[in-house]
Amino acid sequence: MMDKMILGRYIPGNSWLHRIDPRAKITAVMAFIAIVFLANNWLTYALMFAYVLYLVLTSKVPFFFFIKGLQPIFWLILITLLLQVFFTKGGTVLVDLGLLQITTLGLANGAMMFCRFVLIIFMTTLLTLTTSPIELTDGLEKILAPFRLVHLPVHELALMLSISLRFIPTLMDETEKILKAQKARGVEFTSGKWSDRIKAIIPLLVPLFISAFKRAEDLAIAMEARGYRGGKGRTRFRLLRWRFADTCLLFSLAVLSGLLFWLRS
Repeated sequence: MMDKMILGRYIPGNSWLHRIDPRAKITAVMAFIAIVFLANNWLTYALMFAYVLYLVLTSKVPFFFFIKGLQPIFWLILITLLLQVFFTKGGTVLVDLGLLQITTLGLANGAMMFCRFVLIIFMTTLLTLTTSPIELTDGLEKILAPFRLVHLPVHELALMLSISLRFIPTLMDETEKILKAQKARGVEFTSGKWSDRIKAIIPLLVPLFISAFKRAEDLAIAMEARGYRGGKGRTRFRLLRWRFADTCLLFSLAVLSGLLFWLRS
């Protein structure tokens, strides 16, 4: 479990994607998630995969990190694919099981849905792997800055989102340790009746919640000891600067959108 959870981890590096302004990366990911639904044939999906593969390779992050990013939601992807395959009507019927049919249109829709999942997960994983927690917080705060006009606590909200994202791998690591400790004491999580399995989860959840609250308390004490009093009047050691490469990244997405409109069926 621990080595499968990639979401929320940061891999230090010096690639051009690591140096991209976090505002550009966050905007690019949100835009990519929106335009991925423009693809509706294999040529458009091939174009999007080529774009994402270029970003992944030039990020200099080992490719197996992105494969591991798919593993936690593998079953969700599989169930969605099967629903598309068995319940989409149209095209040539390949297998007829009465209420359930496998058609060429169902297989095509299932394959395209799988591609969408992979593309979105790769892009979101790329964002967290190449953006440090501080940069992510600063980028979110700058993007949400207009909401200060309606008295939204933008800084606190951005900090909360960033901390929550970074707590995911930490909590998964803690879960792995507690799981091994309980197994060493003879607790079985994968055998026996369902009622026994549910009861066995309680010794796992209680120490996990205690550990999560303890880490949150330690973080709050550490921030207070360093003089943190919120975003008001706070200065920054690292200032965000928009560069030509940031504009190029967003421009490439605009070009990609135009090509998808041109090539879609």
